[in-house]
Order: sequence, then C-alpha cells, then structure tokens
Amino acid sequence: MLLKKKTRRDFLGTICGTTAALSIYPDFPATPPPTKSSGTGYLYDTRYLLHINSRNVFSENLGRWIGTADSPKRLVKIAERMNDSGLIQDVSALSPSVDSSPHINNIHTLEHSQSIHKIPKTGEVAALAVSGALTAVQAVSEGRVKNAFCAIRPPGHHANNTGKDEGFCFYGNVAIAARYAQRQLGFKKILIVDWDYHHGNGTENAFWEDPSVLFFSTHDLHAYPRTGDPNRKGAGPGNGFNINVPLDCGATDDQIVKAFEKQLLSAAERFQPDFILISAGFDSRVDDLLGCFSITDSGFKRLTRIIMDLADSTCEGRIVSLLEGGYNVDGLAMAVEAHVSELLDH
Repeated sequence: MLLKKKTRRDFLGTICGTTAALSIYPDFPATPPPTKSSGTGYLYDTRYLLHINSRNVFSENLGRWIGTADSPKRLVKIAERMNDSGLIQDVSALSPSVDSSPHINNIHTLEHSQSIHKIPKTGEVAALAVSGALTAVQAVSEGRVKNAFCAIRPPGHHANNTGKDEGFCFYGNVAIAARYAQRQLGFKKILIVDWDYHHGNGTENAFWEDPSVLFFSTHDLHAYPRTGDPNRKGAGPGNGFNINVPLDCGATDDQIVKAFEKQLLSAAERFQPDFILISAGFDSRVDDLLGCFSITDSGFKRLTRIIMDLADSTCEGRIVSLLEGGYNVDGLAMAVEAHVSELLDH
C-alpha cells in the first residue's frame, strides 16, 4: 500500500486545485540512532505532499471561502521552520517503515479501508500516514528515541467507517497507533490527548466502550463536527474513560492549561498510562483559519510540558505526537517549532 520511495529533494507539484507551485523539502541531517532512550524523533516523508485535497472550505471565522485548507504547503512550511530554526539538526530523523496494512482494520472496517484504498494516490498516502504513526510508536517503544513528533498528513482524528474522508481524515492515525501499541508492542493502557480545535469524534468512537484507552479532548463544541459534549463519558466498561472539555471561542493559554491541570492530570494519574499519544492539532492556535481559540506558541509549550511531566511520572517519558489540524501555515509552523523544542528539552 506504499508509494515508490521519493528522495528528500523531490519537488512538490500542485498545492491546491489548479494552482501550481514548486518547493523543495530541506535535507535531514544524517543522524545515527541513539543507543538508549534519548532524543526526540522527527518523522516525515516527502510522499505526504502527494495527497491533494481540492475541497473548497468556508471559514466561519473569516466569513468567506478560503480554498483548500489541508494543503501540502502545511508540511512545507513546517519543514522550512524546522530547518531555519536549526531544530532539524537536533532531532533524530525517522521515516515510515512499518507496513500499516495489517493494522488499519484493527480500527476500521474492511469496507472502509477498501474504499479509501481505491482513491488514487490519496489512499496510499493515507496508509503511509498510518505507517508513520506506527513507526514512531515502535521507535519510542524500542528506546531508539525518548519521544517523537510525526509531521504527517492527511490527519486522522475524525475518521470513522463511512468509506470516505471526514473532516480531511481518512484513517484514524492515532487510534490505529494506540491499538498497535497494545496488540503488537504489549502496552496495556494508552492515554490519547487531543488539543485540536475540533473534537476528535473518530477517536472517541473507536474507544467508546474500552477502559484500556483514556481519551481526553479540549475543543470547541460548536465547531465541526459539533460533537464532544462533556456528558459523553463512554459506555459500559468504558464509562468514565472519555473526557470531553469544551472551551469557549477565544480560549486563552491559561484557560486550556487550567483544563489540562484540573481535568486531565487527576484522571491520568489514576489511569497510569503505559504510553501517551497526542493528537496535536494546531488549529487551536491564535489566528487559525478554521479555529477561534487564542492559544499562543507559549501555550503549546506549556501543554507539551504538562504531558512530558505526566509521561515521566507514569510511563518513562514515552510520547508520540501526531499532527492533526492547523491551517494558518505560518502559525502552524511556529507552533510545531515550539512543540518540538519542548519535546527536545528532556
């Protein structure tokens, strides 16, 4: 299900619709894998640029159509920022290598995966995004890196089993990674933290009755997909393992940090996760095209530190962070820089 390997200097063709642009992804340094659990992994592959989503999107914040939101330019800008800041020299480069095909159907129906696989190019890139998530989880599990950030697309936390994309998402990257950590790598309890502006309804649905996965989400209840009511706490044995914390439009750093400190930490400390996954959506950042929160880069550093401290106290620091939303491409790149720089600060 994987595309032919591309080099790090492959050109990016069409960015959105019929608008063409060329951009070169900066080279990764040749970084040998660490001999013990140290350092931060940074997973990326130029093939993620090959998925083109030409859907025209209306921004309620701006009151106008903005064109394609999930553009390949999102990853190009992240790459440029990582290179210009020098952070690319500090991370350990990871490339997707785990075959995702045996693991996608741990979350998705066969009908859904067959439908997605038939989408030209996008089906293969979506499977490659899953591969990236699984590769990073494996690298952290094996102690090759202490934690990791995955600059992948398409995102995944809205994906259900409809046979099509939902909110730019095709496969539930974070949900599949959680099951992989459990079934292939032997971790029993997984914490998923989702700070995307939009509620991760696909992730919630995947673990609705599952007490082995604690799902925590901050989001705007009134934004797409208009799910994430705080009264939805899971069902059956999963009751109490789904924590939704809606925030108001304009939510600040202090407000989202308070939500984490007041509602996540006590639940997570009781849960005692063996592994932590982050659905790192940066559309909750100030001035995003599709979000109306006011989280700053400093705020994302604070959230990252909260999760790192929690991971250090419960699961030997094991964290894998997966890119979800973020549609102001310059703001997205700055937020990722802040996030990765904090992950590096062990």
